[in-house]
Amino acid sequence: MPTNLPAEARARWLKYLEARTREEKLRALQEFLSAVPKHKGTENLRAWARRKIAELREEIEERRARRSGRGPPSFFIEKEGAAQVVIIGYPNAGKSSLLKALTNARVAVSEVPFTTKYPVPGMLKFEDIQFQLVEAPAVIKGASQGAIWWGSRVMGLARNSDVLLIVVDLTSEPLNQLESIINELDESGIVLSKPRGYVKISRSKAIHGLKVIVYGRVVDSSITDVKNLLKSYGIRNAEVKIYGDVSINDVEKAIFERLTYRPGIVILNKADLVPSSYSNAISSKVRRRLSLECVITSALKGWGLESIPRLLFKVSNIIRVYTKEPNSSKPSPKPLALPKGSRVEDALKELREELLKYFRYARVWGPSAKYPGERVGLEHVLDDGDVIEVRTTIKGV
Repeated sequence: MPTNLPAEARARWLKYLEARTREEKLRALQEFLSAVPKHKGTENLRAWARRKIAELREEIEERRARRSGRGPPSFFIEKEGAAQVVIIGYPNAGKSSLLKALTNARVAVSEVPFTTKYPVPGMLKFEDIQFQLVEAPAVIKGASQGAIWWGSRVMGLARNSDVLLIVVDLTSEPLNQLESIINELDESGIVLSKPRGYVKISRSKAIHGLKVIVYGRVVDSSITDVKNLLKSYGIRNAEVKIYGDVSINDVEKAIFERLTYRPGIVILNKADLVPSSYSNAISSKVRRRLSLECVITSALKGWGLESIPRLLFKVSNIIRVYTKEPNSSKPSPKPLALPKGSRVEDALKELREELLKYFRYARVWGPSAKYPGERVGLEHVLDDGDVIEVRTTIKGV
């Protein structure tokens, strides 16, 4: 075991996995934490467990309050569109103004700090897809540690997102604001720098056995070692996708969700109130120090907003795949939005999973095809702009 967990801790972890209610999960996780030894190798694991315990307590209290009729609105926003983009930033950075300028959302714009107390969604169109933008309540220093009551909830929104828009006020120490926000994300296990490799573990009753799909390589162990590690944690039915260079420790981190990579774009707002030379200098520092995409804007004046939709498409790492009925000359006008690296199998799961039972082959037109209408199997990797036609054993389909 990478963290050398004793048998008692592993047993309690299995109990956590088997728990059905939030209350059962909370008790199991508390027991698990008490059984994890305290040493340098388990520091991150213990921090994750404490954070998860705090989140479960908040969720339980929220549900009790809602049942009694005195509860606040939920912080959870169901995902819509091609990707969910969460807007975070300090008070008065211009998050509400940005959301209003980019979408059709009804949002209260005010100079009073903390006007937004619950998430506000809106839809942003890019070509033939839409992004869901969600404005989160303001972040402040110490938010992830409870300095403000919604702090951990905002971090939860960020973790559940696909992309982060970090809005910074150019008139108020923008680099300090940005550093503080990045620190809060780090404290919550959310990183903006793309790791050399990462692991996604999808658990579902529909998945039978352990399926490990490698898009990169496992640098210090074998696929068998990966499966044995997962089984030791009670994970026996899951799809594991490995991207880039990954170690067995990275696989274990993915089990505990201790590290979450989210692509981010920095929005340097209120550019109408500072000299352009200053805005450009700050932008250069952000790009050089953090290697993050950066946009200089004025949400109030509408400056710089036109580049945001295409940039979101770039950093979200999604592709658009169009479906076509057999014997039809026209593909569907609305594409499937899939993660880059998706295969024909992934497209079928998104389209209609039952098609997998009757799949014979697919034909592909577009960038990933060697020639128009190439006949391919489930493992064929798709590209942006591909058109697929699925053939099944069902007569006429």
